[in-house]
Amino acid sequence: MRTDRFHAMGTSYESHAKDDATASEIRERVSGYEQTFSRFDPLSELSELNVHRRGRVSPDLQSVLAAAVWARSATDGLVDIGVGGQVVGWGYDRPFDSGQEPSIPPPASAGFGWSIDHGVVTLESGTLLDLGGIAKGWVCDRLVEEGIADMVSAGGDLRSAESDLVVEIVDHAKEPVASVDLGSGALATSSRMHRRWAVGQRDAHHLIDPRTGAPAETPITQATVVADTAMAAEVGAKAVLLQGANGLAWADTKPWIRQAIVVWHDGSVFATRERAAA
Repeated sequence: MRTDRFHAMGTSYESHAKDDATASEIRERVSGYEQTFSRFDPLSELSELNVHRRGRVSPDLQSVLAAAVWARSATDGLVDIGVGGQVVGWGYDRPFDSGQEPSIPPPASAGFGWSIDHGVVTLESGTLLDLGGIAKGWVCDRLVEEGIADMVSAGGDLRSAESDLVVEIVDHAKEPVASVDLGSGALATSSRMHRRWAVGQRDAHHLIDPRTGAPAETPITQATVVADTAMAAEVGAKAVLLQGANGLAWADTKPWIRQAIVVWHDGSVFATRERAAA
């Protein structure tokens, strides 16, 4: 097995493939997806859509947007890619390692909207799309489901076809939190302790609560969800974190979430009971 690590789509990737040629193919595929999904590349398909506000999209972007429609419905609007304008307003308008430097918080805004109908996307005034973790999870799923990779992880999102894979979860200080006997499946971790910066007199982070248009205020610092796909795990992890104190109870009502594990602001770790894979 060939293990390859590289940087793409604003995050760190790791893949397990059968040989060097396949590892190179994975890099090429991810590079191509970046040219479609990146909001930092002004020539990407997503950036063009954010500029023109309406247009027919490619099959790959249509597939990710279909996943985003499901995410919005499955979380009652709590996970919505339409918060891109709010993300930019709070200062995350460039790759994170380039520095975020807004001097004051933006005006309060929770209004945004977007739709897709037969491959044609329409953005309401002021709305920008940020595919974020949904696109990362989708890429991991696509590469594994097509048999190109045995495992792909991207910035906390992981999809595996390896029956014996065990995943160690750590917190933002790299301290062990839990060990998950994942096997063939997926998990994702969402944290408000990474990608943080100062805006005026308060700290900001990249997880925008669509109910307020501001970085989420939640007692959960990190949430991990185990699911059948990396895309679903990503959506679940973000929703659990945004749900805050009710996060685990919410996860327990969702049959597509196999398990949820959270780190509380005081370092305490809690989890739901594990469900069998579907």
